[in-house]
Amino acid sequence: MDSIDHRILDLLRLNARSGYGDIGAVVGLSASAVKRRVDRLVATGVIRAFTIQVDPEIEGKSTEAYVELFCRGTVAPAELKRILSAVPEVIDAGTVTGSADAIVRMRSRDIPSLEMALERVRVAPNVDHTRSAIVLSRLVHRSMD
Repeated sequence: MDSIDHRILDLLRLNARSGYGDIGAVVGLSASAVKRRVDRLVATGVIRAFTIQVDPEIEGKSTEAYVELFCRGTVAPAELKRILSAVPEVIDAGTVTGSADAIVRMRSRDIPSLEMALERVRVAPNVDHTRSAIVLSRLVHRSMD
């Protein structure tokens, strides 16, 4: 990948529906040259998907929280993935360093539904406890997927 490929990716992140001609005008290539580069980026797996982002509030998921997950003993990441995948309100999760075993991002309709989702996580056999922080306002969001 070169700097032009990176610029094309930046432009597609901003608007995946951008036309090849529009992208080409910015990066200094013809529409067909941009298409060839995008096709190569897709074929090599650099671009995994073209998608949309829907405002979570429109979908009725305006309550967001970050949750630290603490487990009893050692729990394999695959087991955490199994537990968390069963809770639809979990939209992102990863194992982390530090005292928590994982950080989980959740979205729900409201506080009572968030509490019910948290309870589904807490009752899993290997989960000891959680610590939650509810998001009051989103300051920066960059999609890096």
